[in-house]
Amino acid sequence: MPELKNQSASNKGVMFLLSAYLLWGFAPVFWKMLGHVSSFELVLHRAIWSFLFLILVIFSQRRTGEIKAVFRQKKILFSLFGTMLLLSSNWFVFVWAVNNDQILQTSLGYYINPLFFVFLGMIFLNEHLRKLQVFALIIACTGVLYFSIFIGTFPWIAFILAISFGIYGLVHKRIDVGALPGLCVETMLFSVRAFIYLLWLNIRGNGAFLNVNLTTDFLLVGTCVFTAFPLLLFTAGARRTTFSTVGFMQYISPSCSFFLAIFIYNEVLSFEKLITFIMIWVALLLYTIDSVKYHNSNH
Repeated sequence: MPELKNQSASNKGVMFLLSAYLLWGFAPVFWKMLGHVSSFELVLHRAIWSFLFLILVIFSQRRTGEIKAVFRQKKILFSLFGTMLLLSSNWFVFVWAVNNDQILQTSLGYYINPLFFVFLGMIFLNEHLRKLQVFALIIACTGVLYFSIFIGTFPWIAFILAISFGIYGLVHKRIDVGALPGLCVETMLFSVRAFIYLLWLNIRGNGAFLNVNLTTDFLLVGTCVFTAFPLLLFTAGARRTTFSTVGFMQYISPSCSFFLAIFIYNEVLSFEKLITFIMIWVALLLYTIDSVKYHNSNH
């Protein structure tokens, strides 16, 4: 019976993870539908509606004490203010890139992200890289260098996405706060300023909410579905599955975006870009093989 329960929990975990990664992966379709709204305004709505969604979850789970505890610890609150700036920057660049036909670069950024986490661990957490991890990083760096030289532009969108989310994860690893209350406080800190600015925009008649059409209003409220909801699914899934499962499934999201860019939105995949992606894929394959081997040898 315990084995059946564990298997059932694992299956549920996989479904939660799959749902989260698919929502993230197909998010460009949603943001394209809001292409008539400025990227900056979209980020403000993303914060406000996500906060309202998260605070409802907090109340339903009776976890308001965790929010109060954060506000009693100035060091953690200051750290969350910093992570809020990183997260909002990540959101803005992602939405801007999607609505400016740069979905391929967002895909590249989230492919690079796991490798950047490894690099940050080495620099700031004194984590020692295994040989295969070092080799994977070298291949990834070579791919980015190839992109910069032969295409003639540095993939800044991909790097901002990877760096902002990487540092965001690093700070959260160092502070003692859960994912849900942490994100709730971050969006709260952002929402106060965002609400004031959006109110000012609407008074002037320049805001999108309630000034365009009902569909736009509905989509703006729905920004929380592609912001906070996937995180809750991911958290629930990660608790019920193995490290290796999470590792394998994290590539679903950028893969979905990659295929959307090529086959739906007709972004050009030049030979040079393809070579870069192949190098990143090889690096990720080596990284995943190393992670699985290490995980299995310690369990």
